[in-house]
Amino acid sequence: MKTVVMTGATSGLGAVTARLIAADPEMRLLAGTRGKQVRGAETEQLDLARLASVREFAQKILERLGDTKIDVLLLNAGTNLRGDQRSTEDGYEVVFATNHLAHYLLLRLLAPQLSPTATIVITTSDTHDPKINRIAPPQHAYADLLASPPEDGGRRQGPVSFRAYASSKLCNLLTARAFARLNEGGQVQVVAYNPGFTPDTQLNRGTSRAIRIAMRVLVPLARRFAHINTAEEAGRTLADLALGSARPPEGRLYASLVRGKLTWPDPSRLAQSDDAMTSLWRESALLVGLKSVAEGTVE
Repeated sequence: MKTVVMTGATSGLGAVTARLIAADPEMRLLAGTRGKQVRGAETEQLDLARLASVREFAQKILERLGDTKIDVLLLNAGTNLRGDQRSTEDGYEVVFATNHLAHYLLLRLLAPQLSPTATIVITTSDTHDPKINRIAPPQHAYADLLASPPEDGGRRQGPVSFRAYASSKLCNLLTARAFARLNEGGQVQVVAYNPGFTPDTQLNRGTSRAIRIAMRVLVPLARRFAHINTAEEAGRTLADLALGSARPPEGRLYASLVRGKLTWPDPSRLAQSDDAMTSLWRESALLVGLKSVAEGTVE
């Protein structure tokens, strides 16, 4: 039996993935949720906006598993906005903290429990790439500045929040690269997965009512003229990556779902930067309270 640990299993593409994994009798699924149950899975409380909750979740997972290794780790949960909430109880910008720091910490805490042949999939986004995101692309990957960004005049909607989301997705991709570098030469497989524009999710649950209404009206119209990935397509692809039905070509790590087809393009130039990768890994360790040198570095 394979053991799968997952975040983001309760809605959108993650719910599809969780359903497919839980339906396999050879799979044991453990999911972190904010109190919601996932059919066929063992669930533990997890609030990604609280680093203390991430540590508690990791400890409970380790206690449940005992000597059992983790075969698949899916870091899928994400948020764009949380209403007017600007920072977490830890004092960090909420989107960056939820999407990047929480998953970075969870990966570090669960890494010793990973199987030597484990698969790690981190959900990223093509919004990290300025060639695709021309509205508000990431400007950098400096963890300290993303955790405590300069004042934006009180704005929370529009390009400011979108840039925070895109930047966090850049960090997800750099984290995947860093962990792959740490395990270079081994059999651990790391994938950064972009599900593409998939509106059938709860990602924008914190946006204004007007934007949510507009999305409900415009997306069905857009689907008449262009292929927009569905949660079912994106979730099935994530399950394929997790369970090995889809595997990256040699030297590839970034997976992107385009018009329902899995592709392996180059990520953005900044996402390929070794300097950005290394500094983000080390700075993130300090932000979450880990000693980078003592607990693993990326050179």
